[in-house]
Amino acid sequence: MALIEVQDLRYRYPDQQGLALDGISFSVEPGEFVGIIGPNRAGKSTLCQALVGLVPHFYKGAIGGRVVADGLDVHKHPVAEVARRVGLVFQNPFTQISGAKFTVYEEVAFGLENAGVPREEMIPRIEEALRLLGLEELKDRSPFALSGGQMQRLAIASVLAMRPKVLVLDEPTSQLDPEGTGEVFAAMAALCRQGMAVVVAEHKVERLAPLAGKILVLHAGRRVAFDSPRRVFAREDLPALGVAVPPVTEAARRLGWRFEDGTYPVTTEEAEELARKNLVAAGGGGGGRG
Repeated sequence: MALIEVQDLRYRYPDQQGLALDGISFSVEPGEFVGIIGPNRAGKSTLCQALVGLVPHFYKGAIGGRVVADGLDVHKHPVAEVARRVGLVFQNPFTQISGAKFTVYEEVAFGLENAGVPREEMIPRIEEALRLLGLEELKDRSPFALSGGQMQRLAIASVLAMRPKVLVLDEPTSQLDPEGTGEVFAAMAALCRQGMAVVVAEHKVERLAPLAGKILVLHAGRRVAFDSPRRVFAREDLPALGVAVPPVTEAARRLGWRFEDGTYPVTTEEAEELARKNLVAAGGGGGGRG
C-alpha cells in the first residue's frame, strides 16, 4: 500500500489566476526514494508543502484532487496530525531550528516535548535520531556552532525523532557546499535503507540520479514525467524545459553510448559499464594478455 497517494492535485494560491499545481498524480511506496526536479516556479516547493497539508491549510487558496498520507486525507485533517506521519524539512535549516535550545540533544527533544511524548519514550527516540544522522558526538554542541551540513542533518534528526513514515525535503542542499551536500544525501540514503519513504525536491540531479527509484519532473505546475532516472534523463525535451541532466548522462549522449533500451547511464558505474562494452565492440578491449 502506498504511503503517499496524490490524485489529480490542483492548487491555486490566493489572489492568483494561474494554477501552481495542475493535475499532479503519483504515489510513493514504503522505502522508496522519489526525487522531484524542474526549473524555478515549476511547483516543487508547493507540492512538498501540499504533502503535509500546509497547502492549503496554511497558505489557503483553492484546491482540488486528493492527497492521502499514510491513510489520512490531508485536506480533511489538521497539519499537526499529518505531520506525525509525514515530516517536512525546509530549504533553510535556520527556519526549522527553534533557537530556544542550547544543545543539539535539546533541539532534537524540542518537538517531542511539544507533542507531550513521555520522557521514557523521548530518550530512545532522540538517541536513535542522533545515531542515524551521525550527530552523536555533537549532541552537547550548540546548534549554531554546527557547519551547514551538520545543521541540516540536525533539522532532519528533529523531524525524524517524531517517527514519521515519510520524510519530505524541499531543496535541502541548496545552501550547502559539496561536503555538506554529501552528508545530507548520505543521511537520506541511510533512512531509505531503514525503510522510510523519502521525497526530495532538488536541483542537483547528479546527486539524485544514483539514489532515486523514481524521478518526478514538473514544469509550470504540471507533471511531465514520473519514471526511473534512466528513462527520465533519456528524454530529449528536458533542456527545452529547463531541466538539467547528470554530467555523465550528457557525456554518454554526446558519445552515442546507450543501453539496449535506449537509455543513457546516470551514474559513473553505469558509464564505466557502457565504456567497457563499447571498447570491446570496437576491438579496443577483450582482456588479452600483453
